[in-house]
Amino acid sequence: MKWPILRAFPSFSPRYLRPFIRICAQRSALTTGKKLHAMVLTTGLSTTENSFLLNTLLHLYASCGDISSAQKLFDEIPHSSKDAADWTSLMSSFSRQNRPHDSLLLFAQMLEKSAEIDDVAMVCLFSACAWLRDVGVGSQGHGRVVKMGFERRLKVCNALMDMYGKSGMVEEMRRVFSEMKEKNVVSWTVVLDGVLKWEGVSNGREVFDDMPHCNEVAWTIMIVGYVGNGFSKEGFLLLSQIVFLLGIKLNYITLCSLLSACAQSGDVAMGRWVHVYGLKMMGMEMDIMVETALLDMYAKCGRIDTAIKVFECMPRRNVVSWNALLSGLAMHGRGQLVINMFPRMIKEVMPDDLTFIAVLIACSHSGLIDQGSYYFDSLQSVYGITPKVDHYACMVDLLGRAGRLEEAETLINKMPIPPNEVVLGSLLGSCNSHGKLQLAERLLQKLILMNPRNTEYHILLSNMYALAGKPDKANALRKVLKTKGISKVPGMSSIHVDGQLHQFSSGDKSHPKTREIYIMLEDMIQRLQSAGYVPNLSAQVFPGDELEKEQALFSHSEKLAVCFGLLSTGPGIMFLF
Repeated sequence: MKWPILRAFPSFSPRYLRPFIRICAQRSALTTGKKLHAMVLTTGLSTTENSFLLNTLLHLYASCGDISSAQKLFDEIPHSSKDAADWTSLMSSFSRQNRPHDSLLLFAQMLEKSAEIDDVAMVCLFSACAWLRDVGVGSQGHGRVVKMGFERRLKVCNALMDMYGKSGMVEEMRRVFSEMKEKNVVSWTVVLDGVLKWEGVSNGREVFDDMPHCNEVAWTIMIVGYVGNGFSKEGFLLLSQIVFLLGIKLNYITLCSLLSACAQSGDVAMGRWVHVYGLKMMGMEMDIMVETALLDMYAKCGRIDTAIKVFECMPRRNVVSWNALLSGLAMHGRGQLVINMFPRMIKEVMPDDLTFIAVLIACSHSGLIDQGSYYFDSLQSVYGITPKVDHYACMVDLLGRAGRLEEAETLINKMPIPPNEVVLGSLLGSCNSHGKLQLAERLLQKLILMNPRNTEYHILLSNMYALAGKPDKANALRKVLKTKGISKVPGMSSIHVDGQLHQFSSGDKSHPKTREIYIMLEDMIQRLQSAGYVPNLSAQVFPGDELEKEQALFSHSEKLAVCFGLLSTGPGIMFLF
């Protein structure tokens, strides 16, 4: 961006420079803006009487995402020269950069300095609280809204509802909505999103049908709600209405949202439809975000080879695309391919911390201990990335799977950051696999302090006691849970058939085809036993004889889902759980 007109103003009057800085902010022309900043400094215009230039430059850096420069300028501007726009400009920049804690700290400084609190500041506050799910601070902000008379400010109320909705406070969200004198499509969409998330698709559809006007965002939220919860037919019906009846062209944001929902629910049929639609509307050179979402969807739906084909056909790739592919390959046990492709990646893009999480997971799942150790040791020294707790969790899992539990424990003890539940839980799982009972007992005590209501750890150690021939300790551990009123959430297995999601729990007899499922199950078990299958009953600690324990294992939720899939699909059809 060139500015030949500047040569006409040798005196560089502040009133001439300010409009140019504003244009730079509007066009995100950071490089040119920095040159103008240099002019301000070298010509002596950065004085107190010209502090409005610093205010304008602050907005430039904040809008362009250069937070460090924005914060430096903010600190240089005298407090008497700061207005509400300066505070909110920096707060908004923090929100865009996913730094909600900094945004809240800045709001606290506004209160401390008695700075003017306007509606934009309240929107920034609620956005930060929504990100953090901080209802405590958000509720205090609600009280301030009432005190300042902002209840009629539409954007403030929308942000307030969004905070409550994202935090699971649906009743509070509905109360704010009902008290609003003015509502727009954003208001309705916020309520729709919150209701869908916390009350399910049935209540969400009621809100959707009550909306006086639906935009593409509302349609997308409703369709994604259906698809993400396994109601593919309903999702397809709405999708056909928006595309064929209303003639609305789906943009890349909608396509990415749909693909993300397909990846979450395992609905590859809907994902293929989106793929075809994207090719038809965008051609072979689709938006890179859509292509990345496509390969991620195929990988998570079990079509890793198709994901690779999508990746190889991409005309350009960024680090997100590479991370999606490497994560998919790791998920499917293609660790060696991940290692082989990594040198190719670093020729195209710079790897980030998520890249190495994918690489370490790939090494862990494929037993590539030496390679995993090499990349973990190279994080700081070669790539300048400080290992995070997730990297340590991957490394603990890698060593634990290989039976090197002492090394894993030593690594945890040497961590420069406190280990979290994932790190210790991973090592506990390895103790179960390798029969390290004493280490498991020590880990359980630490995990209970972190999350006393997590039943998985208690059940895991209880099973270990049973395998070690200590049924009394196994039963005692389960009695502790019962005494505290903590119950294990029943496991569920789900399967997609003909666009519908079918879910089963252990011993489930609620499905319309229960009789046919159990006939198929009996036939399947007989075939397995004829092939030499013998169920492992040693870890079963509930009361009953061996026959009862065997029957409980035979009617496991996964077996029921498999039987339903065999009943409902033809030969050679792949189904997803």
